[in-house]
Amino acid sequence: MDGVLLDTEKLYVRFWCEGANFYGYKMNETHALSIRSMARPFAIEKLKGYFGEEFDYYKVHKKRIELMDKYIEENGIETKPYAKETLQFLKEKGYKIALATATGIEKTQTYLKQKDLYKYFNEIVCASMVLKGKPEPDIYLKASELLDLNPDECIAVEDSPNGIKSASRAGCITVMIPDLDLPDENTKKNTYKVLNNLSELKEMLLNF
Repeated sequence: MDGVLLDTEKLYVRFWCEGANFYGYKMNETHALSIRSMARPFAIEKLKGYFGEEFDYYKVHKKRIELMDKYIEENGIETKPYAKETLQFLKEKGYKIALATATGIEKTQTYLKQKDLYKYFNEIVCASMVLKGKPEPDIYLKASELLDLNPDECIAVEDSPNGIKSASRAGCITVMIPDLDLPDENTKKNTYKVLNNLSELKEMLLNF
């Protein structure tokens, strides 16, 4: 969802940094980007590696939510280019569509309904619904199971290295549409195709 359908990753990065800086941790964009799409236990471990064992993830996380919620309440959220058109195309062509996201179910539903995207999904799987979130494969294994498909019958569309890692480990056909940074060589190895935007996904599927 974040970074593929909704232009929210830039907000997560901004407000992770602001939340951490508020409490004296010198978090920058590089730190915040490294935990994109990452499940909480892995993010805690990663951030403690940067800032030490005393890093208070929950305090910073709460501040990040407070700041980001206030911003969204005042400014709303934007969709990524071609998000609605692509979902409409998939639905019309009879594709089963699942959302696999690290965002909690309540916020996921709220954001999707605000942008009139919720109706396109057959299933929604959040990190809290599986034992281990991204970059582990559980969330994509669950999504494919709910769609009654094998993972290798599913195309996973991701914007982040952690998301690509999760989908690849599950055995999905992985497509990356980079959002805030470009894929490194390891990410490229786990990616079937790198696209510029969602309109290219439509073209890819027509020729798949």
